[in-house]
Amino acid sequence: MDQMHLMTVFVAVGEQESFAGASRSLNMSPAAITRAITALEEKLGAQLLQRTTRNVRLTEAGQRYLDDCRNILASIEEANGAAAGVNSTPKGNLTVTASVLFGKHFVTPCIVQFLKQYPEVDVSAYFLDRVVNLIEEGMDVAVRLGPLPDSSMKALRVGQMRRVLCASPEYLARHGVPRHPEELLQHTIIAASNITPRVEWKFGQGMDAITVRMKPRLTVTSNDAAIRAAVEGLGICRLLSYQMADELAAGKLKVVLPEFEEEPWPVHILHRESKYGSSKVRKFIDLLAQHLRTHPHLN
Repeated sequence: MDQMHLMTVFVAVGEQESFAGASRSLNMSPAAITRAITALEEKLGAQLLQRTTRNVRLTEAGQRYLDDCRNILASIEEANGAAAGVNSTPKGNLTVTASVLFGKHFVTPCIVQFLKQYPEVDVSAYFLDRVVNLIEEGMDVAVRLGPLPDSSMKALRVGQMRRVLCASPEYLARHGVPRHPEELLQHTIIAASNITPRVEWKFGQGMDAITVRMKPRLTVTSNDAAIRAAVEGLGICRLLSYQMADELAAGKLKVVLPEFEEEPWPVHILHRESKYGSSKVRKFIDLLAQHLRTHPHLN
């Protein structure tokens, strides 16, 4: 059988972990799917899938081969598109990811503008407060906040933002304004992070950095919830400046200890390496980068 056909079938089975699911998505009979996988395993001399009566799982070799097949098929599709001149007009589906609040405030307006400009493109946006692996989860573009680990991804820096402490005027009037990070130990702390008994907040830069370990009165996994609690006067929270920009502008929150802030966090647009590039990806990144680089909350 044709190698590209075998890879396509294997990717469908591996991603869905189901012969039946691959059969439906490829519009092939279950018997044809089974023959293709058997032929591929015989050709490679390796078991790619573990089959039981209830499910299908990738072997270690199968997981590595799945990643390679995805990259190969994507490169073939892009090469074909470039040769056919498809890159001149963006088409197809674009997948984008960012954190929840950042996606809502900064990425969504660009997506709407992009869809209006290019009617042959569909966008799937995944706004999640976790790090999404672009390759494993099939994303085209991501926006990342903070320092980047070493990666094969292409990164484009488009701005920066501050990590700030905030509290409501009501809370500060009742409990006083802290003048030094260590005074936070006498205040009610709201933490937006994983649920842990204590949090460590770092202040300052370089040799003058200070770390304060505190026990929050309230710990939530939602940034929105932390902001709401701070606005209602419960205590002091720490978030990225853009996340509470509206509340700061309206006077519902005030910045605390600005002179002890850490170095600003960078903002990057990430995308996967590509030999040919994709018109829809390139044009969306250009639009997003222009929007973020000129936004007052990121510069």
